[in-house]
Amino acid sequence: MPHVITQSCCSDGSCVYACPVNCIHPSPDEPGFATAEMLYIDPVACVDCGACVSACPVGAIAPDSKLTDKQLPFIPLNAAFYPERPAGVKLPPTSKLAPVLPAPQIRRSGADLTVAVVGSGPAGMYAADELLTQNRVRVNVFDKLPTPFGLVRAGVAPDHQNTKGVTSLFERINSRTGFTFYLNVEVGRHLSHEELLRHHHAVVYTVGAPNDRRLDIAGMDLPGAGTATETVAWINGHPDFADLTVDLRHERVVVIGNGNVALDVARILTADPDDLARTDISDTALDAVRNSAVREVVIAARRGPADSAFTLPELIGLTSTAEVVLAAEDHDLVQQDLAGASDPLTVGKLEILATLPVASQTAARPRIRLTYNLTPHSVLGDERVDGIEFRRTGTDEAVRLDTGLVLTSIGYRGAPITGLPFDDAAAVVPNRDGRVIDPATGNPVAGAYVAGWIKRGPTGFIGTNKSCAMQTVSNLVDDFNAGLLTDPAARPALLDKLIRCRQPDVVDTAGWRAIDAAETARGDAEGRPRVKFTEVADMVAVAAAVPEPPIARRLLAGLLR
Repeated sequence: MPHVITQSCCSDGSCVYACPVNCIHPSPDEPGFATAEMLYIDPVACVDCGACVSACPVGAIAPDSKLTDKQLPFIPLNAAFYPERPAGVKLPPTSKLAPVLPAPQIRRSGADLTVAVVGSGPAGMYAADELLTQNRVRVNVFDKLPTPFGLVRAGVAPDHQNTKGVTSLFERINSRTGFTFYLNVEVGRHLSHEELLRHHHAVVYTVGAPNDRRLDIAGMDLPGAGTATETVAWINGHPDFADLTVDLRHERVVVIGNGNVALDVARILTADPDDLARTDISDTALDAVRNSAVREVVIAARRGPADSAFTLPELIGLTSTAEVVLAAEDHDLVQQDLAGASDPLTVGKLEILATLPVASQTAARPRIRLTYNLTPHSVLGDERVDGIEFRRTGTDEAVRLDTGLVLTSIGYRGAPITGLPFDDAAAVVPNRDGRVIDPATGNPVAGAYVAGWIKRGPTGFIGTNKSCAMQTVSNLVDDFNAGLLTDPAARPALLDKLIRCRQPDVVDTAGWRAIDAAETARGDAEGRPRVKFTEVADMVAVAAAVPEPPIARRLLAGLLR
């Protein structure tokens, strides 16, 4: 009974190290790890010990006999990653246990290492985890929102609750000695980079790639034109997008770009509202879907089926839960691409696309239509969007689709950080393995580090940030041991005083736990994982109601810091 990794895989890699027979690949030390769509269990080598199940932070692994019907396609998908071998041979001939990277060791005598981490998403939490493997480390994590965990909270689709389960790992991290949250504190507004360095040996920026790449065509400024990323944030109740206007009064929505986020939006906008009512979708979005007139979401790609940007696991998940169709001409494109495809993942996608039904004129239920070789030309409308015009890619043939909502999903860009250099072309902070580099001199910027998308660009999955953060932290600790990091000029206790002076509404760990408890209690009352607060003021009010610790304990905490 071999175990199987399913769609929820976050590529954390913890399962790799837990496996006693090295049957999970690619491992973090292998070249394909950073770009793999998921990890795979070798069904021949698996000894059914279940160690990987315990190690997985998102519940993505199960015995093949306990998979749901929707998960059954992942049995051959896992197996296809591995080469065939003679009968009786359990492991591939080159198999060896993945090397467990040693935790960075603090060897420098004197003051404890104090690090500020800016951003509390996966990269920030993994960086904090890696730093706190040592006793002589203190980590202060800053986030501009009153709630932590970044895109796990606000970017993962609400019907992917297993994926959101990685927050249980992050909660264990923020409970560790030496960890402090400063939420609802914006670096660059309440505190500067220079001020952070006065109170820390180093600052690690894990701020992601917060900006959408914009489509530069006429009409994108019309009401009814937006981005898939903003729409997912609205669906998830992100306070910056809680008041976003998402008009679902029309029968068709068009999404430009066909990555996983495009699939997320299409799946949510065509889902059964009663199914969504069992998730943590925002109340506003749930009401909008209940009253939606949408019958079709068209996902339009500039290139052909073989170049589809969505991953194979996401396509399997989509086609098992939603009605997905192709036009007859797109079926022809699939067959053409399938005839010349050799990459296993590409072949897998094309084989699934080839089984999709041909789109009819009417839809019995809201559906998703994948379409290809359409280059966006202009968004149409006077006072608001009423259509979009494409060109058949490589031709002058015009194709018009009537729609009241056009969403782009064509990628992300990092944003400049005040006080640090920025590579505008790559939209990242220039760095060498996480050390921020001054492009004018080629030298490291003292005390400045990056991890996550602001370091490497918008690639990989939630768990990919673990190995990324490990590399950055290893170099940071090496620099500390070598005496390259300046000791903080200000006493640690003064940091808390400064922050509370600049931002009286700071939310600490106790405040976040109060928000979390209130949201889950609201969810319990409705049979949902949680009902989120979507207004910052409401979150701050809940956090502020937490009783202050006794003054003696506060004084002791200040002395220990």
